Amino acid sequence: MGKLNWWLIMNEKRLFDLREYKDLSQIKLADYLGITQQTYSLWEKGTKIIPLKHLNSLSNFYEISMDYIVGLTDEKNNSGIIKLTELNKNEIGSRIKKIREDNNLTLRDLAKELNTTSSTISAYETGKTLILTAFAYQICIKYNVSLDWLCGKRK
Repeated sequence: MGKLNWWLIMNEKRLFDLREYKDLSQIKLADYLGITQQTYSLWEKGTKIIPLKHLNSLSNFYEISMDYIVGLTDEKNNSGIIKLTELNKNEIGSRIKKIREDNNLTLRDLAKELNTTSSTISAYETGKTLILTAFAYQICIKYNVSLDWLCGKRK
């Protein structure tokens, strides 16, 4: 997914604004996240997608919702947001399955919508693999659910 598509997912200016508001350098924030400054810079420029585990860490650090960070909402409000030290793949998988079943979709149907394979969707639903940020975002947009809810940060 290139910059143009990622721009649809996230207004990269948000990462810059959040960092500047806390008066942090990219290096300090990258150190906190356990990544390189170059990687963080690519996220801030919108040329690389932030993995969900790092979105969770940023949400915890800034005490705001992941929905705000990726542009699903303009509300920074973290009311009801749970700080998770680690995302639970099984919880996320069960929520993906619930969305799929609530919408009468087969694994194949959802896979087709996300341009992936049924086995990939199965791996997400069974908690074997953490869903990719881009797929999670597509599900949130298509089925009108919160990324925070999908990731278990909101009940």
